[in-house]
Amino acid sequence: MKPSRVHLSDILLTALAPITWGTTYAVATEFLPPHHPLLVAALRSLPIGILLTLGLGQLPQGIWWWRILLLGSLNIGIFQALLFVAAYRLPGGVAATAGAIQPLLVVLFSWAILKEKPSKFAILAAIAGFIGVGLLVLAPKAKLDGVGVMAAILGAATMGLGTVLVKRWKRPVPLLVFTAWQLTVGGLVLLPIALVTEGSLPPLSTPNLLGFVYLGVVGTGLAYALWFRGIDRLKASAVSYLGLMSPVVATLIGFVFLHQTFTPTQLFGIAIVLMSVLIGQQTNR
Repeated sequence: MKPSRVHLSDILLTALAPITWGTTYAVATEFLPPHHPLLVAALRSLPIGILLTLGLGQLPQGIWWWRILLLGSLNIGIFQALLFVAAYRLPGGVAATAGAIQPLLVVLFSWAILKEKPSKFAILAAIAGFIGVGLLVLAPKAKLDGVGVMAAILGAATMGLGTVLVKRWKRPVPLLVFTAWQLTVGGLVLLPIALVTEGSLPPLSTPNLLGFVYLGVVGTGLAYALWFRGIDRLKASAVSYLGLMSPVVATLIGFVFLHQTFTPTQLFGIAIVLMSVLIGQQTNR
């Protein structure tokens, strides 16, 4: 069967998801309550998921109940929990570097599940992207917390597997419905565990509320819809390379808003990451 044509607009729209996720580190540390990573992750996904599901008025049928339970857990629940654990326990650079292994994992998952044998350039591009992110955001004296590093790597693996399974199974409903199901399931999986292990949140300030609204509507609802749309239209491995844009954006936020400066090493890292992303898009052809 002849492959569908890939449009630049599909790549750019998909890239908006990791670009948005690049703001998560700053929002989590500057606006959200500390010491509640699981509860924060649940409240990021569950309210917007329930609102969309109720508004769209459609529920899974048949085999899609367990598929959505698995996809929602991998792409939302488990991934978000591990992301916030890493964000709270590690400097943003260390968390981003560990998470940058995701393109390589997606290449391997695609090979095993989708039977898409990767080219040598695809593997080299994934490794180069990991190195580039490390040069960009990993400080020489960064604190390496073992639990945080493991959380970041496992988070990359869970979402990588979820990305490939979304491509494998093909959504049976419109994009927003599919997104809403996963957001709701992911939040429901996380919420009881969070309440038991962390307790309830303290009284929320106005910045806390604004942080939750931004992450829920823009950083979760909109971003995941664009991500799943991209999985529909691009190869899973090509989508995963776009995820490398997230640490680039996180670094740029530090430069623009926190008056941080770029070193030559960081600029070299940005160049490597962008080259990896460009090479990764060639897998669509």
